[in-house]
Amino acid sequence: MSDALKHECGIAHIRLLKPLEYYKEKYGTAFYGVNKMYLLMEKQHNRGQDGAGFASIKLDTKPGERYISRVRSIQQQPIQDIFAQINERINKEITEHPEYANDVALQKQHIPYIGEVLLGHVRYGTFGKNSVESVHPFLRQNNWMHRNLIMAGNFNMTNVKELFGNLVDLGQHPKEYTDTITIMEKVGHFLDDAVSKIYKKLKKEGYSKSECSPLIAERLNIAKILRRAAKNWDGGYAMAGLIGHGDSFVLRDPAGIRPAYYYKDDEVVVVASERPVIQTVFNVNFDDVKELDPGHAIITKKSGEVAIKQILEPLERKACSFERIYFSRGSDSEIYQERKLLGKLIMPKVLESIDNDIKNSVFSYIPNTAETSFFGMIETVEDFLNQQKTKAILSGGGKMSAKKVTDILSERPRIEKIAIKDVKLRTFITEDSSRDDLVAHVYDITYGVIQPEDNLVIIDDSIVRGTTLKKSILKMMDRLHPKKIVVVSSAPQIRYPDCYGIDMANLESLVAFRAALELLKDTNSYDTVEKVYNKCKAQVDLDDKEVENFVKDIYAPFTDEQISDKISELLSDESINADVKIIFQTVDNLHKACPNNLGDWYFTGNYPTVGGNRVVNRAFINFYEGNKERAY
Repeated sequence: MSDALKHECGIAHIRLLKPLEYYKEKYGTAFYGVNKMYLLMEKQHNRGQDGAGFASIKLDTKPGERYISRVRSIQQQPIQDIFAQINERINKEITEHPEYANDVALQKQHIPYIGEVLLGHVRYGTFGKNSVESVHPFLRQNNWMHRNLIMAGNFNMTNVKELFGNLVDLGQHPKEYTDTITIMEKVGHFLDDAVSKIYKKLKKEGYSKSECSPLIAERLNIAKILRRAAKNWDGGYAMAGLIGHGDSFVLRDPAGIRPAYYYKDDEVVVVASERPVIQTVFNVNFDDVKELDPGHAIITKKSGEVAIKQILEPLERKACSFERIYFSRGSDSEIYQERKLLGKLIMPKVLESIDNDIKNSVFSYIPNTAETSFFGMIETVEDFLNQQKTKAILSGGGKMSAKKVTDILSERPRIEKIAIKDVKLRTFITEDSSRDDLVAHVYDITYGVIQPEDNLVIIDDSIVRGTTLKKSILKMMDRLHPKKIVVVSSAPQIRYPDCYGIDMANLESLVAFRAALELLKDTNSYDTVEKVYNKCKAQVDLDDKEVENFVKDIYAPFTDEQISDKISELLSDESINADVKIIFQTVDNLHKACPNNLGDWYFTGNYPTVGGNRVVNRAFINFYEGNKERAY
């Protein structure tokens, strides 16, 4: 509960379709695109706080003039840091050259970062070190304008080893073994090839070398380049790229795992990882912002022509359900209603766990991302109470006193703010015994609202590792001396690693997996572990399409309820006086609440790409062999 999940990354792309003078005249500044990019990135800071980056391209510059700018940061507030750097540089240039202040042409010529093609990225590190070199956008430089490539994305690939090997086979020598470098070099290879072929054709047609450059920009087929580059990609991704002369693209994976939304009018093309971000920053309606279809790319040519092209054959849609439960901002109208419904659907199990005793129950939530599900849960409690009130009043046969009726009608759910995170407190000591004591004080609690006869019901959006729940939350709640603590997860049990973006790379850290292992021991069937290991090992050299997820066998003998009860047992030690019950959402209810985001592999083990099964089996092999390396 409240374990820090590594979030998805976030992308933001802006293409200005008018000259910079247009924005100066209409909006009072030629920095319109930079200002909007700052807002797009800040509105997506929930998606990544390890680092942030920004890049821009100026169109139609003269040879010798700088046309690409990039800035990246891994400071504590990286978005603010990069825009502080941008602002400082802009102010410096204008202070030293006052003639730039009102002359857009001079601003574009001499001041960096002011361009028509902009790309922003916020990052949570999942693969690679958290150094500034790991922060997107990445830049592949070349003296040919058309071969300069800037890329950023929200993605993880399951087959990086294979893709890296393909580059080596092509004769390349990639500078790093990471999925980002591998993907960029793959796109770059086919970009180079396309530019070279167009150049040779133009020369045969009689054009001079200098005449070829603008014609290459016109003839370059971005969709074809992406089809060739992405042919063997396996993973979840929303990939954005800028090409030096001004073409740009955003490509979404064929299963729609990672999100991408876009908006276009006659002034601008915008792409971001979340819909409400675009709505807010550009003040447009819900229906104006479109979702990019799986397997498709939105491509903007230097000319300003915009097209949606299918790059890969779409697979069965498996958009990430964690986006709806946790990652995306809850201000999206659909996500808000979905989260409320998650709270409503789990409430019957909660009522059962407290024997329908609303009077002696206090309801709360932790962390803040669970607040919307909490609202849905409380609405269901109120509906239940209203039914009870109606029955009580009708049972009086019309002879009940006014005071009695008033007493019945005044009963309400007891809602309290029980836990408040102390954002200033950092668990900076890594030595276990000292750190555990600090972890236990990360939250402040509200005293005086819980009575010894009370149930304390706390809803969270997910329970992953259970570390914070065991070492901090439960002990803290127990200090309030409730009769029973009911921890409610609006998400189902997380049983399998994610290999498409969330940093859940191993099995043994998942509390549901540890609970299943304990149940195998309890039932004298722990030999299942070795059997699963042997099955996984036997598949190592098989083709991806033949690989099955045999880790499902670990969970197969047990019901969801048995695993939940074992999790309750694992997370509440003898120091806890209250009875502890942990309740998880069902997968069926998750699908009811989020019908358009059915990606549930971390709950069910049903991976949407062939590489997913290989990753989960590798994760099990690593667990069995005591190998701490990543499974992908």
